[in-house]
Amino acid sequence: MSVFTKIIAGEIPGRFVWADEVCVAFATIEPQVPGHVLVVPRAEVESLIDADEALVAHLAVVSQRIAATQVRVFEAVRPGIMVVGLDVPHLHIHVLPLHSSADMALSVARAVPGEELDTAMELLRTGLVDDGWGQFVPESMGSAATGLAAAAGTAVSV
Repeated sequence: MSVFTKIIAGEIPGRFVWADEVCVAFATIEPQVPGHVLVVPRAEVESLIDADEALVAHLAVVSQRIAATQVRVFEAVRPGIMVVGLDVPHLHIHVLPLHSSADMALSVARAVPGEELDTAMELLRTGLVDDGWGQFVPESMGSAATGLAAAAGTAVSV
C-alpha cells in the first residue's frame, strides 16, 4: 500500500482540496511554492504509462481546474504541471502556481510549517468553491471521504 493510499484512507493526515470518485488532490508536505498540490488517483496506479487513457484524461481535467484557481488565488503568472513520481510508486501530478521558471525546480521544494500549508490550502479550497467546483471540495480539509457524498454520481466530464 502506497503512502498516498494511506493518506486517501485517512491513515496518514492530509490536507485535501478536491475529492471525487476517481481522484483526490492534497497538499504536498514539501511544496515548491505556496499552493502546490498533488492530484492522485484513488486507485494505486504506479505510473503515467500504467494508467488507462480515461484516467489520464480525468486527472488532466482536474489538474486544469485546480491550476486555473491557483493562478487566480496565488496571483501566479502561469500554472505548472509535472508528472515525476520517483519517490512514490503511485501516479501523481504536481500542480503548482508559477511565478517564475525557478518554481519548477525540484530543488526548491522544502518542508514548511503546518500552519503555512493550512493557510495555502484553505485559500485554494475557498477559491475552488468560488470558481464553481464546491461539490468536489471536501467539507473537512483533513478528509478525502467527506466530499464523496456530494460528489457521488458527479463525474468530471472530459
